[in-house]
Amino acid sequence: MTRTPPPVAAAEPEMHYPVPEIEEEKPEEPLPALEKSDPLMADTLSGLFGNEAARRFFQPQEIIRRIVVTIDNLPRKTASAQLLPTRPPEGKFMVSGQGATLAMAPANTARYTPYVQLIEAVDAQKLAAAYVRLYPLFQQAYQDLGYPKGYFNNRLVAVVDHLLAAPESKGKIMLVQPHIFYRFADPALEALSAGHKLMLRIGNENAAVIKKKLARSAQRTGQRHGEIAN
Repeated sequence: MTRTPPPVAAAEPEMHYPVPEIEEEKPEEPLPALEKSDPLMADTLSGLFGNEAARRFFQPQEIIRRIVVTIDNLPRKTASAQLLPTRPPEGKFMVSGQGATLAMAPANTARYTPYVQLIEAVDAQKLAAAYVRLYPLFQQAYQDLGYPKGYFNNRLVAVVDHLLAAPESKGKIMLVQPHIFYRFADPALEALSAGHKLMLRIGNENAAVIKKKLARSAQRTGQRHGEIAN
């Protein structure tokens, strides 16, 4: 008689950067299912940024899934604008010149300033606590994305490192417009990741604020840096 081997348990995600536990003064309510988490996430964003800012800057549906998808895509070539957790910046992309002198207008960076100010003002400790509290939902969304053995915090650390390594612009950012959309004229810039291109679009000053906040928030959750995963 052939013996059937015992079932093999699914491997647990390898936690290179485990999410730290935060001692709670009082037990929290159980987390909802991921598909029913929008009200909780909306309340969390309101607590972190204020009611008006939460409604103005963030999408109302599938917030956690949008955050996870966007974070996962930032080190890649493209990131879908339709899946961003935030609403698009007001106004149109601003350029100057034409033909060989076509460039991104310096004033374009102001479109992103309200978002940067929002991030700069948020309390890093409260942000980290909210992330740890809601982490099981982020983890579920990450596994649903196609990483059944993945650990989302590992990916988050890698993406933070990637953004911290984003280059600064040197002078004008020249553009070309082969079709409808603008592209960087410099092939080296056009080959950058979606995250690095975003850091160039928001401008050096805004990018410096974002990098500083990323580093501080990462320290709050015990994340270390130095590894970049693509």
